[in-house]
Amino acid sequence: MGKTLLRDETIPEAPSVDPAEIDKFRAMAADWWSPTGKFAPLHKFNPVRLAWIRERAIAHFGLDDTSRTPLSGLRILDVGCGGGLVAEPLARLGGQVTGIDAGDANIKTGLVHAEAGAVSVDYRVGTVEGLIAGGEHPFDIVLTLEVVEHVADPARFLADCASLVKPGGLMIVATLNRTAKAFALAIVGAEHVLRWLPAGTHDWSKFVTPEEARAALVGAGLDVEPATGVSYSPLTDRWSITSDTSVNYMLAAARSP
Repeated sequence: MGKTLLRDETIPEAPSVDPAEIDKFRAMAADWWSPTGKFAPLHKFNPVRLAWIRERAIAHFGLDDTSRTPLSGLRILDVGCGGGLVAEPLARLGGQVTGIDAGDANIKTGLVHAEAGAVSVDYRVGTVEGLIAGGEHPFDIVLTLEVVEHVADPARFLADCASLVKPGGLMIVATLNRTAKAFALAIVGAEHVLRWLPAGTHDWSKFVTPEEARAALVGAGLDVEPATGVSYSPLTDRWSITSDTSVNYMLAAARSP
């Protein structure tokens, strides 16, 4: 097994850093890997987004979809990785995964879990701006999943993430749409009625529409595919890929070779 690393960086004032959001998730960090804890909705959501990421990567890079490690050889950056719910499975699929998060407690949780499971992830306490300033080489895949709605400047943050996608590479964004339906389901329903998440986890005014995300990525030189919806069914207690982007959606964008 490759060594899992924890690197400390100075966290600058930056478009990707909202101190209140960092503190919010730092307080919940111990719960990242608990399927019944504060991140229980993400545990239910995770299989769908992981399958979609795997599918998009295989299609984009022409990989072997029958392999147990189809992402072998791909450098993957998971921005705002939290405790590693996506970073670790992608490493198991063969990816060379770097996970960064401005919350030190999140990274420590990911580090402990990856080491216990003998998974190699390059965890770093840091920011996109820190990687850029440090001259980090571009990645094959850059992920920003359920993160952009928590940053100080979404458009700048997405552009900075896009700058770390190498020619021929892929970027994937997953976030919440700024609609009345998203307010009703993701905030009123999930936080106050069903209590899936602690009240105050999300701020509706920070949600990003697909059009806003697309504009930022196109402005950064990426070709953006149509948004894909992800919807929850209370009857089956499952998430699935749909055409409805009014609440949760994902975007894939590529840089020309």
